[in-house]
Amino acid sequence: MPLLFHIPGALREFTAGHSTVKVEPSGGTVYHALIALCALYPGVRDRVLTEQGQVRQHINIFTGNEDVRYTGGLATTVPDGSEISIVPAVSGGQTSANDF
Repeated sequence: MPLLFHIPGALREFTAGHSTVKVEPSGGTVYHALIALCALYPGVRDRVLTEQGQVRQHINIFTGNEDVRYTGGLATTVPDGSEISIVPAVSGGQTSANDF
């Protein structure tokens, strides 16, 4: 059974505009799911993973509602039919006393 990736707007140019992508990983971990996604859409790889194959610092990956950083990282098991979300971290901005 395929897994479903939720693709953020910033990465959709690399997935032919798709906001969701189904993949058939060859293993049952987040790592295998990401490799399957990158095989379909190679442009995603460098934006999500480092050269060493780790998740980039400002990218969060969730299986369901769980951040994989706290569930085993790329070795996190994903059952058939799971949904995985790629979420870029959002930061920045500046406030002043007049904003309050």
